[in-house]
Amino acid sequence: MKLKEKAVMICDVLDTIYPDPCCSLIYEKPYELMIATRLSAQCTDARVNIVTKDLFQQYPTLDSFADADIAELEKAVYPCGFYRSKAKSIKEMCQRVRDVFQGEVPDNMEDLLTLPGIGRKTANLLLGDVYGKPAVVTDTHCIRISGRLGLTKKHEPKQVEDDLRKVLPPERSSRYCHQIVQFGRDTCTSQRPKCESCPLKEYCTNPSFKKKQNKA
Repeated sequence: MKLKEKAVMICDVLDTIYPDPCCSLIYEKPYELMIATRLSAQCTDARVNIVTKDLFQQYPTLDSFADADIAELEKAVYPCGFYRSKAKSIKEMCQRVRDVFQGEVPDNMEDLLTLPGIGRKTANLLLGDVYGKPAVVTDTHCIRISGRLGLTKKHEPKQVEDDLRKVLPPERSSRYCHQIVQFGRDTCTSQRPKCESCPLKEYCTNPSFKKKQNKA
């Protein structure tokens, strides 16, 4: 079976399990997703959603973030950890969006990567969720599970992204990434994955699962 064919079959199964996948971060405006994603670094989405509920009321516009008192902003994002660096990059990214991009979050990778605190993972999330463009968000779930499924042998995010772009249908790539995050939480966990009840087990190449099958 070719990898592209396998990838389509995996996407089909994921569609039956998660027909309406969506980003777990809560936002209304594109720049809010940009900020929430920055806060999510080394912090759970659940915690970020708690913090942003008040944060987006305290700072209701892009300008309010761009002009924020840095000490006050640090205090507001403190629960998400690494509050100094996160507050600094949030203020600076909002300033750049306002001053360079006329208040609009860029719709292309090149410009997004010029924003302070924005890497490829965040840029891909914005491109996929805000603009509906083909995107591959290589978070830890995506890297781990795509490897177990044999869609990549790499571990570095950019290399995994490149591999997945080669095999995933472009129009399903962003959807796949949201689905695989939920699948990683529900079934294909990092420790003690639920292999026997896994709906994707026929596609799994994980040595640990193969060893379990041989013992059965």
